[in-house]
Amino acid sequence: MELKTKIHAEDNKQEIQIVREFDLLVELVFRAYTESEIFEQWMGIKVLKMENTQHGSYLFETSDPQGNVVFSAHGTIHDLVPNQQITRTFEMKNAPFPPQFEFLTFEKLTDTTSKLTIHIIYKSVDYRDQMLKLPFAQGINKAHNRLQEAFK
Repeated sequence: MELKTKIHAEDNKQEIQIVREFDLLVELVFRAYTESEIFEQWMGIKVLKMENTQHGSYLFETSDPQGNVVFSAHGTIHDLVPNQQITRTFEMKNAPFPPQFEFLTFEKLTDTTSKLTIHIIYKSVDYRDQMLKLPFAQGINKAHNRLQEAFK
């Protein structure tokens, strides 16, 4: 099965590009990334904090059935232009990866379609390559499939 969310990673570079086209208005895709209730729905994660302002911050986590936190991530929002872009850091707690820098660009393609491009910069090529060895592509593709379905 072909993944609709595409991951582009050039050799010997410390960055990746994630691109997904949606059969959704650009405003809906932007809301999916900035409204905690919608974000929780398609990401399958609990939003503890989401301050979508310049210099705001966010905190997400996932717990197992016993209530133990199994994943936690946080970051700072450096810039936010409604329906156009989000610039932020992303850091996972209790993971071997340092913070990464993310540029999310939301683009209107037609009256009913849009494109999301996420440009991620890692501290090193090695950290980027380690991330790509994880089931990262399948995970983001599944999440984006849920995002597409969230507005139907």
